[in-house]
Amino acid sequence: MAKPPRAWQRMLSGRRLDLLDPTPVDIEIEDIAHGLAFVARWNGQTQGDYAYSVAEHSLLVEDLFTRMNPRASAADRLTALLHDAPEYVIGDMISPVKAAVGPGYGELDKRLTAAIHIRFGLPAVTPLRLKQKIKKADNISAWMEAVQIAGFTETEANKFFGRPDKSVIDGLQIHLRPPVACRKDYTDRHNALLSQI
Repeated sequence: MAKPPRAWQRMLSGRRLDLLDPTPVDIEIEDIAHGLAFVARWNGQTQGDYAYSVAEHSLLVEDLFTRMNPRASAADRLTALLHDAPEYVIGDMISPVKAAVGPGYGELDKRLTAAIHIRFGLPAVTPLRLKQKIKKADNISAWMEAVQIAGFTETEANKFFGRPDKSVIDGLQIHLRPPVACRKDYTDRHNALLSQI
């Protein structure tokens, strides 16, 4: 009988995360921040000397979410920051690849999200209304990234992500930074929000 394939990954913290059955006790923010700081958005197809990381993207989404929802609770803002947290172990797949992979990717993402949320005192499943608000911020972030660093025209970005309210993105500019800087800022922001819950 064949031995089943290994479904766990050793984290730098020493934790052993089972990807098929993740538990909150095996999740550490330092592992998430480190992983996300080294995962490139847009399959790395962005301008600049550094990849645009999922950690940087997540910070932008939380900022946009807060701008659009100034009375949002710290828990809701933390949920926005963690919206792509499972990608620290499963990577960031562009939408066409997710569609090709099928429902298995989505199920894995849901299990990891639930474990991550429970670990940090959030509901395992994000309420639909909050999820929609975060998705709106996520789309605005994608529009900004597309236009500023991924080579899209505004017309193309409008078609794929919707035209953003210019007042929401006023004063925001994407700056590519070394992974260590993104990792630190992501961890610091997480800890600041968690301390307010």
